[in-house]
Amino acid sequence: MRSETAQDLINEMDVLLDKEREALLVGDLDVISRLLDQKEHLIDALNAMEHGEQERLVALQGKVQRNQALLDGALAGIRAVAERLSTMRRVRKSLDTYDVHGQRQTIEGTRAPTVEKRA
Repeated sequence: MRSETAQDLINEMDVLLDKEREALLVGDLDVISRLLDQKEHLIDALNAMEHGEQERLVALQGKVQRNQALLDGALAGIRAVAERLSTMRRVRKSLDTYDVHGQRQTIEGTRAPTVEKRA
């Protein structure tokens, strides 16, 4: 592979990692998912480079690690929200409490499945 082509790939990946970072910072999951195919293609092309040219990728390593930390944080946030929503749904159905003797009691929630219209 010619070094100009390798440098072009590295430059493309650099720009893509910056776009990914911006999307992560604003929470735009649609942009992140759209960048995934392009990122996979670039990674495959970069992996196919000769070993001597791959050493130039060290400059991108910091950006990759930074974005991975942002992705990990975003996933942790999504998991926390999902867990919280699950807890809220559970609380709507019933509430577990403990009496003075330490025995667990379940209070069933009331749900109004319909809306009543009054004239």
